Amino acid sequence: MTGALSDCIRITGGSPLHGIIPISGAKNAALPLMIASLLTEGTVELDNVPDLTDTTTLTRLLENHGVKIESSVASQSGRRVRLKADSITSLKAPYDLVSQMRASFWVLGPLLARCGKARISLPGGDAIGNRPVDLYIKGLETMGAKITTSGGYVEAVAPHGLKGAVFRSPLVSVGVTHTLMMAATLAEGETVLENAAREPEVVDLAHCLIAMGAQIEGVGEDRLVIRGGRTLTGVHHQVPPDRIEAGTYAMAALVTGGEVELQGVETGALEAPIALLRSAGGVIEETTNGLNVRSPDTSLQGVNVQTAPWPGFPTDLQAQFMALMTCASGISEITETIFENRFMHVQELIRLGADISLQGETARVRGVEYLTGAPVVATDLRASVCLVIAGLAAKGETIINEVYHLDRGFERLEEKLGRCGASIERKQN
Repeated sequence: MTGALSDCIRITGGSPLHGIIPISGAKNAALPLMIASLLTEGTVELDNVPDLTDTTTLTRLLENHGVKIESSVASQSGRRVRLKADSITSLKAPYDLVSQMRASFWVLGPLLARCGKARISLPGGDAIGNRPVDLYIKGLETMGAKITTSGGYVEAVAPHGLKGAVFRSPLVSVGVTHTLMMAATLAEGETVLENAAREPEVVDLAHCLIAMGAQIEGVGEDRLVIRGGRTLTGVHHQVPPDRIEAGTYAMAALVTGGEVELQGVETGALEAPIALLRSAGGVIEETTNGLNVRSPDTSLQGVNVQTAPWPGFPTDLQAQFMALMTCASGISEITETIFENRFMHVQELIRLGADISLQGETARVRGVEYLTGAPVVATDLRASVCLVIAGLAAKGETIINEVYHLDRGFERLEEKLGRCGASIERKQN
């Protein structure tokens, strides 16, 4: 599944991608689904769970809380994971696990709702900007929790259980919506979440919780109504395909002048990226199995984009799109509105010959005739795969260091690209 921290990826660019790429289960959907197992004594069985560092980290954390976890390979539905939290043995989420992945912090809601207390380390994750936990705390306090922060831990208690409440988030947050929605399913009375996130992964979690017995109205809208207090049961649920992985490989095909079929894609989850890539000249057609992506006969054209919460263009594809635009004709402007530090890949792209200037939250990209291979360093998950895309397009050899970030979110990346003709291999430094 993963390599050593010292691993690097070596790419010799210039080969168009041609072939079929199966899309794995979505990491951003699998993580909250796994955490939802804390809400019930029944068995939560998940199919199509990606084999990633993040899912492994969360497995260790959930096992720390007493969740019994078994993993197997299901022939038609990828990796199957069974989780059973019939007995919670620890209410502490330790620093060594939570610091590796921010989503680990989401266990706060289910543990507090089910057990009345929790002690969770302040989170870690990618260094892509200031992502404070104050909204999580305010939301749970609105539901009756008493929360303090001491020694790097959040200490939360709800001795009389959580109570339904109205909470309006001042900004759209997927993590906050996940956490409060899960907590609300066991809270007494009705909880209303206003300005809730509407991302496909939030919708998927809601559908899973409903299948477990929760009462949730407004799924897919920015106002969720959860009537809690019901005992949740086990469930069998399929993790949806990863829309970010699909968008990433679509851009890799376009930047190399190739053509790939992305199998297992849910096109409804990719409306904004598909529209943007078509406006740049990409030829994208639905097939019986997913999407066919083909580069245009002429060069790609620079287009502008601004990241936004769903249904806008996802921030998790911003870096990859920037790599694509470095090789397009003309000028594109890419504005990041979600995370203020999510331009750390810019300097690495410049090392490959990209022409990019930063003006606040906007990157101005002037397309160049070609990129040139060079040693670069991955700084976070999406930045690392952005450098892979650039390396595939570059002349010569690109060495991407610190690629352990990739293993957090991309399953078998070298294998999938290699089968489509990419010259890519993982090496130990």
